[in-house]
Amino acid sequence: MSTYKQIAGTNIEVLSSDPANPVEGQVWYNSTSNTVKANFNNPGSWSTGGDLNTARKKLGGAGTQTAGLAFGGDGGGAGEVSVTESYNGTSWTEVNDLNTNRSGIAGTGIQTAALGAGGFQPGVGEVAFTETWNGTSWTEVNDMNSNFAERSSFGTNTAAIVAGGQPPITGETESWNGTSWTEVNDLNTARYGLVGGAGTQTAGLVFGGLAPPYTGATESWNGTSWTEVNDLNTSRGFLAGCGATNTAALAFGGFAPPTTGATESWDGTSWTEVGDLNTVRQNLAGAGTNTSALGFGGNVPPPVGAATEEFNAGPQTITFSDS
Repeated sequence: MSTYKQIAGTNIEVLSSDPANPVEGQVWYNSTSNTVKANFNNPGSWSTGGDLNTARKKLGGAGTQTAGLAFGGDGGGAGEVSVTESYNGTSWTEVNDLNTNRSGIAGTGIQTAALGAGGFQPGVGEVAFTETWNGTSWTEVNDMNSNFAERSSFGTNTAAIVAGGQPPITGETESWNGTSWTEVNDLNTARYGLVGGAGTQTAGLVFGGLAPPYTGATESWNGTSWTEVNDLNTSRGFLAGCGATNTAALAFGGFAPPTTGATESWDGTSWTEVGDLNTVRQNLAGAGTNTSALGFGGNVPPPVGAATEEFNAGPQTITFSDS
């Protein structure tokens, strides 16, 4: 059997504590904890988080991996719901409901300052209702200009973009300034079932959807107009996405067909396939960045699901066991 020195050409470092900034591939023995550790670059993988209290699909999402927000959605047999839940990195807690039950709602913002717009309300159809969240409760504010569901969204609760949607299938885009919505330039490809988006009001990204057919089309927003950029590797609709900028995004899940757990990371130029969701699903919601994300709810075919998964990419330290 080969030794580490024979393989790597050097002995394992002996340190009294873990290095503050280990380099990729570094291996060391921590003499205080009596453990062997190594640092490597994780291209991206999902792990299990705490389940939602209310299983649902077509819900809105906002926030980060350790401070997420889930709201609205279709509870299956329960129909459209207004339930809102807050995630602390471990578990979900029910907080104050939306004022209006709906599914297919566009969501963006952070855990303490979120925006929910549009969607489908039972007995009414598609609506233009908009609500803002202040960390405690939802407040009804000015409606969108058009009644649409299943739109893509990105930005904050005072500066946001929503795009696409149905019915009918549209490329319509609206900009929110914290008070009212203004129609701006349309997407190049009209579609719905995008759900995911990334970036800010002046530098955003939308991807995927049902045109039809299912598409991998990706478009970048510069605050004025949309530009077609490189497509997703897997064309699909009803996916989730997240990202802080239009140069670093994550797309995951959806219906290709079939329902998929495919996850792709965007670097500003192209999409790269990374680790799949552990549970394939569509109509889920997402939050976070392309290196630290949260995916929750959705169809876990065929019922609605409550599963939550956490995505991590980048430098990672692992501890070896003797088993």
